[in-house]
Amino acid sequence: MKFIVIGCGRVGAELAHHLFKSGHQVVVVDANRQAFNRLHPDFRGRTLEGEGLAENVLERAGIRDADGLAAVTNSDALNAVVSHAAREFFDVPVVVARNYDPSLRKVIEAFGLQSVGSTIWGAQRVEELLVNPAEKVVYSAGNGEVEIYEIRIPEHWNGRTVGELMETLEECRPVALTRAGRSSLPEADTILQAGDLLNVSSTLKGIRELTACLSGKAEA
Repeated sequence: MKFIVIGCGRVGAELAHHLFKSGHQVVVVDANRQAFNRLHPDFRGRTLEGEGLAENVLERAGIRDADGLAAVTNSDALNAVVSHAAREFFDVPVVVARNYDPSLRKVIEAFGLQSVGSTIWGAQRVEELLVNPAEKVVYSAGNGEVEIYEIRIPEHWNGRTVGELMETLEECRPVALTRAGRSSLPEADTILQAGDLLNVSSTLKGIRELTACLSGKAEA
């Protein structure tokens, strides 16, 4: 597949290397030639010096044949505009924009673009590790607003049901129950056993409430 990476900062250089190592054709665009020094020594894709918003630069990068474009500069506004142009004017099938400043996230959302907010996601993930070290995150959707956690059922919940566990939780849903290596879709009347692994889809608020429920503590 053919991909264009706009911006050769730390994120852009790492992304370009990963795509190249996966066997894809990659073109990296940056206005600063020195930025290409961040690329991994093994990178054998193309580099193109120029403004990512310039039509002639995008044309030279092969945007009309590109399978995807990632705008990952340190300017949220530029990422939003380049991504919008790639999707609306060049019909690039897959476009992703990086969001760096949380206060400017709405700029990207206004264009209806797929975005990755590394600052928001990173801060939330660190908070989860600090506050809920016992819960294992197995999947993160969007920018971490909803995640799938794996929790172990404690001894004092043995014999109680999934419905009892979930009845007071508004932002938490059971996804799968694993017992002795075998998974199933849990129902409200599914009886829990100590040591079961329960996967739940939840917000940060929901997992806090679930943790409090499993430990027998009221939510603070």
